[in-house]
Amino acid sequence: MATATSLANAPDLCTDDYLVVGVATCFLKQDGEVHEVKVIEPIPSAALETLLQGIETSYSMVYAMTLGELLASETPQKPIEFPEEAEFCDNFTERAVAAARTYQTRRQAQFHIPLGTKRDDFNYSTERKRVLNQARVVRKEDDIKQHEYTHKVL
Repeated sequence: MATATSLANAPDLCTDDYLVVGVATCFLKQDGEVHEVKVIEPIPSAALETLLQGIETSYSMVYAMTLGELLASETPQKPIEFPEEAEFCDNFTERAVAAARTYQTRRQAQFHIPLGTKRDDFNYSTERKRVLNQARVVRKEDDIKQHEYTHKVL
């Protein structure tokens, strides 16, 4: 029988709810240089199904586990299968709870990766870099020039 999780913001989840967590290769831009980092992120069911179709991804590996294993005493626990240098993403707990809910609504997604197993046969690529701290700067030159009569009723 499932026991309720101790997360106050997720009374609908149990500690034995299914979840997939992955290690993504991301990049940080500092002082004009780009540095590689390994980030642990929860993967929602729709994203997992897309990865299984062979789309290029920055995920080098994923692991299926329960929410209770991952969030023991509300502190994220890194699976031993993951690299030592891997770090948890921002808002990890909230994102893990949200991802676990997606597996509740799409139970068939739980059969792709059995609980307690790792999978690393994805179409891994870092050709398109995921830069985590990139800021979009909008400049005056980016504005689209319009004719003076664009907004006038003729």
